Amino acid sequence: MARPAAYAAVDLGAGSGRVVLGSFAGGRIFCEVVHRFQAPFRAIDGHDRWPFEEIMRGVQAGLRVAGERARAEGMTLRSVGVDSWGVDYGWLDGEGRLLADPICYRDGRTEGVLERLFRKVPRTELYERTGIQYLPINTLVQLFAEHGAGERPAEARSLLMMADLVHHALCGSMSGEVTNASTTQLWNPKDRTWDEHLAAVVGMDANRLPRLVEPGTELGRLRPELAREAGLREIAVVAPATHDTASAVAGTPLSAGTAYLSSGTWSLLGVELLAPVLSAAARTANFTNEAGVGGTTRFLRNAMGLWLLEGIRASAARAADPLEYDRIDTSVHRQAPGDCWVDPDDLRFLNPADMAAEVRAALEQTGQRAPKDFVTLARCVLQSLALRYARTIREIEKITNYRITEIRVVGGGSKNDFLNQATADATGRVVKAGPVEATALGNLLVQAIADEEVAGLAAGRKMIAEQTPCRVFEPQDSELWQRAREEFDRLTRPKTRRRSSRR
Repeated sequence: MARPAAYAAVDLGAGSGRVVLGSFAGGRIFCEVVHRFQAPFRAIDGHDRWPFEEIMRGVQAGLRVAGERARAEGMTLRSVGVDSWGVDYGWLDGEGRLLADPICYRDGRTEGVLERLFRKVPRTELYERTGIQYLPINTLVQLFAEHGAGERPAEARSLLMMADLVHHALCGSMSGEVTNASTTQLWNPKDRTWDEHLAAVVGMDANRLPRLVEPGTELGRLRPELAREAGLREIAVVAPATHDTASAVAGTPLSAGTAYLSSGTWSLLGVELLAPVLSAAARTANFTNEAGVGGTTRFLRNAMGLWLLEGIRASAARAADPLEYDRIDTSVHRQAPGDCWVDPDDLRFLNPADMAAEVRAALEQTGQRAPKDFVTLARCVLQSLALRYARTIREIEKITNYRITEIRVVGGGSKNDFLNQATADATGRVVKAGPVEATALGNLLVQAIADEEVAGLAAGRKMIAEQTPCRVFEPQDSELWQRAREEFDRLTRPKTRRRSSRR
């Protein structure tokens, strides 16, 4: 009897990575994180950069453990696929060598660049071409900054996004997968191809951008030397949905009326549609249209997410007042909406030297009392996130006529019960939390579909819905939260967004 098929999902977060072993054999889901590693950005050659060799060492170590674990479980490891955050990229020379460690989207080189870009490509035209949210971290903005500063390597011949760079290291692939390409603001969602005009605006020929492939494409076989080192056969390297949110949405049980919220460092809240929405209303509300699995569109908004909470925890640690998760849970559990709010989309929170100080400054500048204690600051940012979600839900419904009855929260943030309940209360929608491992499950699922182990996306999502835990949060205190929504809107809508000078 043939051994059950297994797959390895490499899930790269912004500063860390995991390798997950999974299987859908016999209609049963097996999913286990077998290796974790850290690879935070650091200052190298004048910029904040991702240490690519460290990332690859973590990936290779994880593949070795995945192979060992698969054999121990009596499974055959058949393929590996990589997903990562979007927007960041690396340049390769004519021989396929990475010329420098990729620069991190939090690097200060894009400060003020977005407005200069608009003088080359007006806002309306840019949105009509790409359908992408205006953010200073977008690949297009990074490339415009790079070009303007004369920092593009003379030997640069090919550009690959982060997950595609790892696939290149694993098997030599020079392809780009569409879900990550769609985050660049260089991709046309109507034609599903690169925009040559925008490439020219940032000083490059579109032929330097990779050939595009869909999720589920086999990119090649694992390099022999890597296979030997990991104790593996030359298994297939398969492109999942390489943008981590696209993988998370693929791994999320969705039904009519369900919005998804991929909750982690960033919060990505939206709906799965059959076509992009490029209307003036979508542009004005700054929504983004990114590619999903099976030709779908992820219509969503991106907010700063739990980066805010982690920043406050880091500030508390420096002040020798550790803000552990259980302390937050005990102190703020079931609390009604507070009396201070910040706009999670404010660019001042992108990479401040001291998040707590930045939040206090933002509160003071809008005439609010700035709490001295870190627990109240934590409550402030979490409830502000929930109120931002509420505004986003209202905007989605108005723009798309898509009636949302529930929100499915996935990712690490789905474990934050206080935020889940606040989200239910602020939005007036039922919140279903889980699966935590939606990104890895979506990555594994696309590989299993490519291997003909699962019949398709709907069948895989049905299995995930039936076999993964889900916790339900019902909305409460509607009158209190109605007042909170009104106050939040009053305080945050007119605010001038700016990036902090404290870097």
